[in-house]
Amino acid sequence: MSMRLSRSIVGEAEAEAVRRVICEDGYLGIGKEVQQFEADVAAYLGVPASWVISVNTGTAALHLAVEAVLGHGSGAEVLVPSLTFVASFQAISGAGAVPVACDARLDTATIDLADAEKRLTPRTKAIMPVHYASNPVNLDGVYAFAEKHGLRVIEDAAHAFGCLYKGRKIGSFGDVVCFSFDGIKNITSGEGGCAVFFNATEAGYAADARLLSVEGDTRSRFAGTRTWDPDVKRIGWRFHMSNIMAAIGRVQLSRLDGEFIPARRALGDIYRQRLAGLDGLRLLQTDPQDFVVPHIVCVRVLNGRKDELKAALTAAGIPVGVHYKPNHLLSLFRPAPGSLPLPVTDGATAPEPLKKRFFRRFCGQKLDRRAACGYRASSLARTRGVRAVSPKGDNHAEI
Repeated sequence: MSMRLSRSIVGEAEAEAVRRVICEDGYLGIGKEVQQFEADVAAYLGVPASWVISVNTGTAALHLAVEAVLGHGSGAEVLVPSLTFVASFQAISGAGAVPVACDARLDTATIDLADAEKRLTPRTKAIMPVHYASNPVNLDGVYAFAEKHGLRVIEDAAHAFGCLYKGRKIGSFGDVVCFSFDGIKNITSGEGGCAVFFNATEAGYAADARLLSVEGDTRSRFAGTRTWDPDVKRIGWRFHMSNIMAAIGRVQLSRLDGEFIPARRALGDIYRQRLAGLDGLRLLQTDPQDFVVPHIVCVRVLNGRKDELKAALTAAGIPVGVHYKPNHLLSLFRPAPGSLPLPVTDGATAPEPLKKRFFRRFCGQKLDRRAACGYRASSLARTRGVRAVSPKGDNHAEI
């Protein structure tokens, strides 16, 4: 049986929403459906609708956030963990800032603030914590660090929509918080994302910048008109969300609390219960005070058993692949010679030379392990991770 590594959890309701936009509204670009999606997200988070700026990808959200906070082409340095999808680094660079790769904590795979402090320079203006594996751990520490050093905080919360930190929803507080709604996140709009600003001026900047910085054009399109005598005073981008994307996102948001969150958490519990008792594995840690909606569930594989694990997965018919190669190992983002090392990310000081992560998605409304859609493994270290799919729910327990 051939299994896809991952798939979007969409159905008839999403299809009907798209049909409605195409057949009844007839306008597919940015318009009233996008405006309503932003209002829905804002209501879910408990913030004003004007603070939520929807875009066509989570990467675009990060890009606009960096520009809104630091200005276009600032050359400012942004502290960011190397262990993240390349989107974080590309967004910082695309906005004309400089990503500074930081090490990860071994227990959580999130940014190591002690390491980040060693990398501060007079050019450091922001920090971008990544809620890796939906884990918003130690946000109090991040914001205290930022306040101590006069930094702005741009949260990469691509994995964390629906999560709570000490009882508060991610995106309901902070400085700037960015979400992804791509096809395999906690909710999807097909592709898409949003940035939540807690500063009206910065939100207004992003609202215009996502639509080529044509002043007031977003407001006009939300009202069903166009700006025919515009002015453009700064660089802008084609980052806006479409009505079709927003229609999918609105349905997905309506399914989140009652369907997606219970399913993801139940599947995460299955993983943790079954993996916790296995020799040679360690789960990444979360804070019991936090409410984590797992986009993925992570484990570290101990004792150098990478090759053995890969062989076992292959023998079981489980596809494997590479996931989250650290950014400082990519040609574009290699640090200058003599830069501080990243020992945990590189695996240089860890007793376990390989860290992998697994996740499984549910396909439909039932928590049927046989219908679960995938495992993914990735590496915290220089060694490559594996990404895998199993047609059976029990294969991981045998490794």
